Amino acid sequence: MEKKLSEVAVGEKGRVTRVTEGGGAAGGAGGAAADALRRRLMDMGIVKGAEVEVVRRAPLGDPVEFLLRGYNLTLRREEAENVWLELGEVVKE
Repeated sequence: MEKKLSEVAVGEKGRVTRVTEGGGAAGGAGGAAADALRRRLMDMGIVKGAEVEVVRRAPLGDPVEFLLRGYNLTLRREEAENVWLELGEVVKE
């Protein structure tokens, strides 16, 4: 099942299937800004096939912290909306 990183529960992990251009909660950044966000996410290692595990969320759900390639990375919910995962196993409760 494919889900946005912003919707994945703590303890779930999956593989990145795609990184979209500025979809975000507001409906899209558009143009150069959207492309810059996508490039920034990919520069941080969020690329197709990368394994991601959600570690924790802030009390109000924003930001989200996850484990990627052996390091912890935190994104705002708006940024995590652009990352799609194919879910795998639950690693902790």
